[in-house]
Amino acid sequence: MGLVQELSAAARRWKHVRAAGADPEPDRAAFRAGLESLLDATAASDYALVELEAARLPWTDTGIELEAGEEVTLLACGRVYLSRLLDVWVGPQFQLWARVGENGAIFNGTRTSHTFVAAQRGRLFLAGQFPGRWADQSGRVGSDLRAYRKTSGGLSVFAIRWKGSAAEGLALLRQRAEADGRGDLAAELAAEAERYGDPPLPPAGWKYLWFLGDSDIYRQADDGITCCTEGNVGILQKDAALALTPDTRLEWDWKVDALPSQMAENAVLAHDYLSIAVEFSDGRDITYHWSRELKTETGYWCPLEGWKDREYHVVVRSGDDGLGNWLSQSRNLFEDYRVHIGTPPARIVRVWLIANSIFQRRRGSCTYRAIRLTNGAAKMVVC
Repeated sequence: MGLVQELSAAARRWKHVRAAGADPEPDRAAFRAGLESLLDATAASDYALVELEAARLPWTDTGIELEAGEEVTLLACGRVYLSRLLDVWVGPQFQLWARVGENGAIFNGTRTSHTFVAAQRGRLFLAGQFPGRWADQSGRVGSDLRAYRKTSGGLSVFAIRWKGSAAEGLALLRQRAEADGRGDLAAELAAEAERYGDPPLPPAGWKYLWFLGDSDIYRQADDGITCCTEGNVGILQKDAALALTPDTRLEWDWKVDALPSQMAENAVLAHDYLSIAVEFSDGRDITYHWSRELKTETGYWCPLEGWKDREYHVVVRSGDDGLGNWLSQSRNLFEDYRVHIGTPPARIVRVWLIANSIFQRRRGSCTYRAIRLTNGAAKMVVC
């Protein structure tokens, strides 16, 4: 992996953009004008319009003071670009974060809209994460702040504090949008009301990795844990403490229906994949994925900044053969760690499910079942 792979990935990404055409950029000005006129026409809320330009560092004060228990909706429009030429960008689901109070816990939404209940009294702050990375759950940035200067674009965000319930406010705003001929906005408001009333939850016992945030990627289903990603990213984690011995194995069944990458995943611009991973007591993890181009047993360190020397990738299946079918996998974790990284640590601490489709924004989907850890003396059923 290196410059050759990155240039090759960039060239193929550019050809894909030229062939498919770049996705039209959302019209932030029209979004602002249309929604502001609707909000001004109702007394159901107080609101603030916040412009989160790409180069603006976290955090931005909305000016809204919240009391614990008040309901708030965020509606966002826009993109932050890593490269306009290659059409590489992130949207509000990944980019937009919030906190209540100077020291409140940070959180994100799972779509371009998000409704929440204030957990405490305090001022509402908004931030754009990309290209930074959170260092702690209060929202301190742990990466080089100069990286923000390399991005462009931004988000327009309406922060709406409802005077009554969010359900009533969203319904009223939807009605006004419909009356104004704004069917697209009305549909988004209806979808947000439905999500807020019945939020998608991760499978029991699992949680999302906090600094990547929540998403709608994973769901519990009758046949296992389903995963569907398209233009987003999520890591689902479950605690799984077990001694790492020479006979320790990870076993799982999966049915992969669509791979999110058409290119070799060992370059940044092609690093979209579906995988299952094991985190060890030394803070590192090995993640197993299916690649269309890389050969089986190919191993490489993650190409993303912040994950290098921390996450090691191993290809366990290659090509299209077997897609859409249930398949069983088994890996000796002790041996994989010894061969690819070095002296194995003492324990396993967690199992992860990873889905990334940020770079190429292609759909990836699969289902996992019968995830197990064994070491001869013990057997742990993860799901």
